[in-house]
Order: sequence, then C-alpha cells, then structure tokens
Amino acid sequence: MARLLLRQWRDADLEPFAALNADPEVMRHFPARLGRAQSDELAVHARAALAERGWGLWAVEVADGPPFIGFVGLSVPRFEAHFTPAVEIGWRLGRAHWGHGYATEAARAALAFGFHDLSLDEIVSFTTVANERSRRVMERLGMTRDPADDFAHPLVPEGEPTRPHVLYRLRRVDWPGEPLPIISR
Repeated sequence: MARLLLRQWRDADLEPFAALNADPEVMRHFPARLGRAQSDELAVHARAALAERGWGLWAVEVADGPPFIGFVGLSVPRFEAHFTPAVEIGWRLGRAHWGHGYATEAARAALAFGFHDLSLDEIVSFTTVANERSRRVMERLGMTRDPADDFAHPLVPEGEPTRPHVLYRLRRVDWPGEPLPIISR
C-alpha cells in the first residue's frame, strides 16, 4: 500500500500551505517567504492547472496521516533559459515531514506520470547551489547534473545569493520506473 496520495488541492490545504510558505527554514533557498495572499494565489494557480491539464503541482497527503504536507509535481518554467521549453519536477514539503522519504516517493510518482502518461522525453529539476537537501532528492531520482547547464535564475534579482542554480535532467530512456498508483485522477 502506498504511503502517499498526490491529489487535487482542497480549501483546507490553504492554511497549512501558508504556514509552510512562511517558515524561514522551508523557504531558505527562495528569495523570500510568501505571505498568506501569495501562498493562496500559488495554491489557486496549482488547483486550476490540475483541473485544466490533469497534471501539475499535486497536494501531497499521507495515508492514515496528515491530510496535507506540501506539494510535489510537474510544471512548466515561467522563464526562458538554455533548457526551456521544459517540464520541471519540484516539491515543497513542511519541515515536520522532511527526512521520511516523502519527497522522493512522491517525485517518483510524478516522474512516472510525466514519462508514461504524458510521454515526455525529458524532465528537469533545478534549485539553488546551496540546496543540498533538494539536490540529494534529485540524485536519488536518478537525475544527473552537468555543471555546464548551471544558470543564473532570471526571475531572481542579480546579487541575490539564491540566483545561481544547478540544473538536473532525467531522460525517459534512462527512467527505470513504472507508473505508481498514488496520483488521484
């Protein structure tokens, strides 16, 4: 039995999502924490993308546990770079849920969806150079990094310590995984 469920967002997710986005440790590798209005806007956008496309940033629920621990999913970067257009995999979980393998487990399901259901040839992921936790998840997923792909994130102001980013890639031909039944349709 799967430990997690990736699902559509609910109104009840907004409050814990706002707390997660206001946590300085969770948001350490982002330019700023999000206020309640910004957090709600991100959740509304994620909900709409899931409803429209059938994929996106899914809310993550623990079976027989917390009904909301954060999000994991696929998105299209909102900027131009040497690797775009692309589909990115990303995650953001509440600090209390770190260290349990949830990000890796949910991300495997999202990768399987992207490769099997969407027939994507490649999925990328990126983060700040200093975000070792996310980089380890990317590596556990089988994603690889070529330092020549690293970039300055164009939506992060120059001079910000979070501007330099590393890029990881995974091609469908290198993905050994099978579809996982933890995504709610």
